[in-house]
Amino acid sequence: MATEKDQEFVEYVVKALVDTPTAVKANRTIDERGVLITLDVDSKDMGMIIGREGATAKAIRTLLRVVGAKNNARVNLKINEPEGSQRGERRETKKSIDDVVNDINV
Repeated sequence: MATEKDQEFVEYVVKALVDTPTAVKANRTIDERGVLITLDVDSKDMGMIIGREGATAKAIRTLLRVVGAKNNARVNLKINEPEGSQRGERRETKKSIDDVVNDINV
């Protein structure tokens, strides 16, 4: 039971951050490199979990390492990109400077 505190911790923190806490799922696996917690969230909540420039995800990982150290385990977090995610699509829709200038009606 004490070994699953890391998974409970991740679920608790992430559910407090997102708008759809019922969609939060954390799976825990153990291999030769330590514990891996795989996180699934609603596609609309990805921005809240990642944060600006990955700051929120980095903070969650740092806290998770502390929880793991307390239990003498190496714990890592993997955040799965949900189906229907729009990451990368925004980059493709960027306009060139010429298109932006042409769109300005002066």
